[in-house]
Amino acid sequence: MQKTQVLLADDHAIIRDGLKQILSDTDDLVVAGEAANGIDVMHLVRERNWGVLVLDISMPGRSGLDLIRMIKDEKPGLPILILSMHHEEQYAVRAIHAGASGYLTKESDSELLLAAIRRVAAGGVYISEKVAELMVRGIRPVVETLPHDLLSDREYQVFQMLVAGTGLTDIGQALSLSVKTISTHKTHILQKMGLANSGELIRYAITHGLAEQSEY
Repeated sequence: MQKTQVLLADDHAIIRDGLKQILSDTDDLVVAGEAANGIDVMHLVRERNWGVLVLDISMPGRSGLDLIRMIKDEKPGLPILILSMHHEEQYAVRAIHAGASGYLTKESDSELLLAAIRRVAAGGVYISEKVAELMVRGIRPVVETLPHDLLSDREYQVFQMLVAGTGLTDIGQALSLSVKTISTHKTHILQKMGLANSGELIRYAITHGLAEQSEY
């Protein structure tokens, strides 16, 4: 039986090692490539045809959402399963809209992970009931749109880092952008959301279940 070739992209070696161990116990899946950043991901994606890409949405540099779109532009047939530390409320719908075929949090058990990889690799879609509910909410009338839904993907990424307490300089370094650019993003975020300062951003994030400790 030919095994499905899995490309694993996560900037934490311990996560990659753990996933490789889980997949090594299967008869149909094998980790045949690894990447720790977006540049490596694109290089490997272009190098060969993969059965499925398991992608962390928060690797350093280019955001995972941008990366999903880049990959889909070049390899539209490559199934992408997002495996993230971020709760589903924070990124799942955006990831699916960007072109991912599934979304799982790193809190998921190994059986669920394997089931999701197999479904996505077979051309299916894996989303939880919670993500399905969020996607239905996303088609509600415009008058009911929540302020954070108005943010672009990059603005949303900066928003997440701001509410986690990450400084502008550190955000710029993590995203390979200038402090001036990050400051401009912050201004646009506050304007779009009708908020006055970082404190109000944090309160908003907590109220809407969008806040968590940052990994940056």
